[in-house]
Formats: sequence, structure tokens, C-alpha cells
Amino acid sequence: MAPILALTLDLDDTLWPVLPALERADQAVDAWLRQHHPEVAQAWPIAAMRELRARVAAERLDLAHDFTTQRQLTLQHAFASCGVADAPIDALWEIYFAARNSVELYPDSLPALRRITARWPLASLTNGNADLQRIGIHAHFVHHICARDSGMAKPDARIFLAAAERLGVPAQQILHVGDDPSMDVAGARDAGLRTAWLNREGARWPDDMGEPPELDLRDMTALADWLEAQHPIP
Repeated sequence: MAPILALTLDLDDTLWPVLPALERADQAVDAWLRQHHPEVAQAWPIAAMRELRARVAAERLDLAHDFTTQRQLTLQHAFASCGVADAPIDALWEIYFAARNSVELYPDSLPALRRITARWPLASLTNGNADLQRIGIHAHFVHHICARDSGMAKPDARIFLAAAERLGVPAQQILHVGDDPSMDVAGARDAGLRTAWLNREGARWPDDMGEPPELDLRDMTALADWLEAQHPIP
């Protein structure tokens, strides 16, 4: 095979577990509402707010690539239903966004990023709204490709090809790494990229996902080890 010249990398549940951050973010918004708008907090506790967001996502399929706007519309609806026309969306979004980006990297993530980016250009490729600057790892990435800015989301082949164009590397010489069999592995495979499944739980490849990934790796250390073994320094 042709050598790997660049990588694209998923973020949530690849470099850090996302659920704890999402839960903290929901709790931070709820705490602010209880203090400043108790009527909204009472009408829309965390579970109800999550159900409302799911309903917004189902009704606004045109926003399937834009989690940020989905959440902002959810807040607008919650306030409007309580008779509050001027919802403090910007303030609440900052509260949510700060907590959502207060993530704890897996222990293997940062050491592996340092090894990989010393030799290969790396682009983040995400459907979420992680902020690499706030998280403190932006220096390891030459590009940040997100669904909201691209107007399309994984597994759409176009977002992978957009990343390849930004990197200036043929798709077949880019290794995409991510935790989701459908969004990451199948999406990248169908776009012509090489694929690595970051399979931290040691799960079995789903039978309905077609061809398995080229690499099935337990952590980022295994990825760095494989890359260095396959591409030794002359």
C-alpha cells in the first residue's frame, strides 16, 4: 500500500469520553436556570430538556449537521413555552459550551498525539462542537473540520473528501481514526480513506457494517506504535 501521508481524527469518545462532559454541561445550564429563571427550570428539568432537544433534532432534519443550533433552538423553545420572549441564549450557550469542553483526555491520548504529529499532519474531523482551543490541544492539528462549518456530517463522504482537500493529500493516503463503526469507519471507507477503529472496549465488529476496518486498535498508543512500525525513519 501507498504510505500514509496524513491522518484525520475523530474527537469525542476517541480522545476523551464525551458523556461526562455533556452531563456536566446539562447540569451547569440547569443550575443557572434554577437561579435566574426558576420557572423555566421547573418546567424543563434536565430529562425534559433532553427530550425537547431530541424532538427539535427530529423535526429539523436540515440541522442534522449542526448540534449547536439544535441546542440553541431547544433553549428558545423552552423559554418561549414559559412566556419569556427574550431568552438569554448567548449567556446560556457560553455556560453550556464551557462545560462541554471541560473534558478529561484518556491517559494515552496526549502522548500519542505528540508522537503522531511529530511526523504526520493531523486534522480533526467531528460531528460535534468540541473546541480544540479551549481543550488545549489545538497545536496538534493543522486543520479542524466540523460538520457545522462544512454543512454535512459523517458518514457523508463529502466531509471526508473536504478534509482530504484541506490536507492536500489523496484520500487513499489518509488514515481516518475514530470510535464509531458507522460514522467513522464505514464513512471513511466509502470515501476512499484508509480506516482505523479506535475500539477501546474490545467490541466485535458489527456484522451489518460491511467490510471491517484495516486496523482495530484499543487506544491511541497502539495507533502511534503501528504508524511508527509501518513507516520507520530511514
